[in-house]
Amino acid sequence: MDRDETREKDRLFRDLPMGPGGFDFGPATARVFDDMLARSVPCYDEIQRMVAEIAGDFAAPGSTVYDLGCATCSAFLSLDRTLPGDVRLVGIDASPAMLEKGRARLQAAGFSRPHELRCHDLNQAFPLLDASVVIMNLTLQFIRPLHRQAVIRRIAAGLREGGCLILVEKVLSPHSLLNNLFSKYHYAFKRRNGYDELEITRKREALENVLIPYHARENETLLLSNGFACCESFFRWYNFCGWLAVKES
Repeated sequence: MDRDETREKDRLFRDLPMGPGGFDFGPATARVFDDMLARSVPCYDEIQRMVAEIAGDFAAPGSTVYDLGCATCSAFLSLDRTLPGDVRLVGIDASPAMLEKGRARLQAAGFSRPHELRCHDLNQAFPLLDASVVIMNLTLQFIRPLHRQAVIRRIAAGLREGGCLILVEKVLSPHSLLNNLFSKYHYAFKRRNGYDELEITRKREALENVLIPYHARENETLLLSNGFACCESFFRWYNFCGWLAVKES
């Protein structure tokens, strides 16, 4: 897995207090984003490995694999090891700062697979051409709920028959007791990774109305009602879940 030992440590919410809805993916976040993910998302390296493994089995020769919300392009390096040599990668992200860091990362790694990085807001329509795999790793939760059905329909329409969507999301439980417990366990995970109470509280407040999770079953219904023949979870850690959804062949 791609490990950048020189990555900048995330002190964003210690140094820059933000109010509700203050989180963004601008330059300050981009600088520390890789460390933020590693210390905030449980099993992040394993999720990346699993996504690349699944993508390798669904990527058709000569097709395109899309990473929607590609951020700093860390997935490209793991995907490169599992995809057929003639598969092209396209990363789409709304943050110029994230894409700039992604380009620098790929250049430093000597990344030679045909690829394209596009700056685009996924709340707006986007084309998918000859896709066999689409990845949304912790991305759909940042798309406004009003637009999510259209996004999933657009993905299904752009996939080849038998292609797949790999979706990873933070999720809610419909049961308040379990929801509170899972949140408690997630905050404990962050503390073990060096975040203090101030940072945890500030980030939670900043993400209000920015990161809007669904219940796990709501995501499954969204997939099965908008162009996918089947879906199955391949990962679960308390309030994080990953699904593999397959378009009917």
